[in-house]
Amino acid sequence: MDTQRHQPDAPAAVAVAAEPRVSGPGRLPPHDGGAPAPVPAQSGPSPAWRVLLRYMRPSWRWLALGGLLNLVSGVIGLALPLAAKRLVDDLGADRPLTGVLLLMGVLVVVTAGVGPLGEYVLRRTGESIVLTARRRLVSHLLRLRMSAVDQVEPGDLMSRVTSDTTLLRQVTTDSLVGTVTGGLTILATMTMMGVLDPVLLAVTLGVLLLSGTVVRVVMPRVSRASRDIQKSVGAMGAALERILGALRTVKASGAEHREEAAVHRAAEESWQASVRAAKWLAVAGHTAELALQLAFFTVLAAGGARVAAGLIDVGTLIAFLMYVFTLVPSLQGLVGAAGQYQIGAAAVARIQEAERLPSEPQRPAALLPVPGAAPAELRFRDVRFRYAPDLPPVHRGVTFTVPARGMTAFVGPSGAGKTTIFSLIERFYEPTAGSVLLDGRDLGDWDLPELRSAIGYVEQDAPVLSGSLRDNLLLGAPDATDDEIRRVLRTARLDDLVARLPKGLDTLVGHRGTKLSGGERQRVAIARALLRRPRLLLLDEATSQLDAVNEAALRDTVAEAARTTTVLVVAHRLSTVTLADRIVVIDAGTVRAVGTHDELVAEDPLYAELAATQFLTATG
Repeated sequence: MDTQRHQPDAPAAVAVAAEPRVSGPGRLPPHDGGAPAPVPAQSGPSPAWRVLLRYMRPSWRWLALGGLLNLVSGVIGLALPLAAKRLVDDLGADRPLTGVLLLMGVLVVVTAGVGPLGEYVLRRTGESIVLTARRRLVSHLLRLRMSAVDQVEPGDLMSRVTSDTTLLRQVTTDSLVGTVTGGLTILATMTMMGVLDPVLLAVTLGVLLLSGTVVRVVMPRVSRASRDIQKSVGAMGAALERILGALRTVKASGAEHREEAAVHRAAEESWQASVRAAKWLAVAGHTAELALQLAFFTVLAAGGARVAAGLIDVGTLIAFLMYVFTLVPSLQGLVGAAGQYQIGAAAVARIQEAERLPSEPQRPAALLPVPGAAPAELRFRDVRFRYAPDLPPVHRGVTFTVPARGMTAFVGPSGAGKTTIFSLIERFYEPTAGSVLLDGRDLGDWDLPELRSAIGYVEQDAPVLSGSLRDNLLLGAPDATDDEIRRVLRTARLDDLVARLPKGLDTLVGHRGTKLSGGERQRVAIARALLRRPRLLLLDEATSQLDAVNEAALRDTVAEAARTTTVLVVAHRLSTVTLADRIVVIDAGTVRAVGTHDELVAEDPLYAELAATQFLTATG
């Protein structure tokens, strides 16, 4: 692997600044009212409420229904104090109570039915909003440009998909919808209180305004603590993913305690931020509780005085007190909604950061080459490339031509830029200058799925995904037949392995293929690439972990493939290099020499030195 490729970690915003956005993912299949819109190109973060409305738009009908049901429940609740007043008045006038008791019973039953139904509709809709956000974000992350992936931690991105999106449910249903319905309920409650007694309403509002001042001071602190919570959760996920991804190395290095301390520090930072948020939310919540008590006793005292003075009757005072008990919980709900909004706004900001990372355009999958398709021709023209503006160049003017069919080997010292050539061919990165042509067309003119469907790529570390062996083989060719699978198994010398496995191709290979040896993982990667029937086969150190017998067999396989397709090999074993039709010597980001083994031994001192050691460096 090229040493220049290692870059210091940088925040997501660096990736945005370093490279313009290409596009976001397209529309997803509809569900619960529609599909989320594509992620738009953005010059900066949008307000949280605007982003939330964008997520809510596909489910607005369900949100409206849930809000309406909650509003109906609230309106029915407003009728209960009036019914209670009527009951007291009837008792005082010795009138029959049957009618008013029946009315109160109906109101209670309807409220008991409508309220839970509205809650269920809102919660179900909230889950749909979370699903929409997750699908949208996952689609975007899977199409991130490699320049963006290099600058963010996978664990942090995972927390944005899992933890941050979960908070959208609360902030959309509990906060935004709750604010609208709660606000209308409060307005209607105060109207009824004003109708009953404007003086007592003024007394109540005076007490509540005092508590509202405290809440207004508290909310900005909740917002800051919420942002710290989400940031620390992402850092903890990144630290944990880093450890679990190299757990054997950590154990072998005796580094468990040091790495454990790093995760514990991130967890403690999350705890501290959560405690700060809890403290201020508790202050806000208890301020509202105190307001309820103060309002009750103040209204009771003032109302009692007005009853004694004959200005209002007892029924009016009881109804007014019932409205106080309705009003203050609604205000508490608004305070809670404001707190949820601050938490959700922090999550939305992190989701937006991920959505602003530059991505590749979303395109439909392309068909794989048909059997016997013509091999590809490749040409590099004065290609220059660096991974970031502040890093040294990897390529300083690379020029070479690979004709259709045959095998071309790339050799050279570590860090010369060999592996980067393959990354440019796959368009994981774009050249800083110069051009790469496949079949005479600049790679920038190719549709990405069409380009990559023509290429089989075996990476240097030959990654194997968690799942079954069959899943891994079919990763790039899901429609491959059983006969094609058997053919590549024989070609990659995997047929004996499959015969030994307890469930054959359906045997699980473990996380990152830990149940397979290094050589077996390498052969799985080779078989996966061959199953795609590539017109251009890229092998990056494809035999580095194979024993002599399997290496010899695979050399024969590669030589056979080179007769019908174009094969490019980054290799360090002389036995592999000597089979090549042409050898490209890369040194310090330039093409030093091109020729056959015999020609280069005679004409190029660097190649002659590498060949004399019988070992060409294992990393590129």
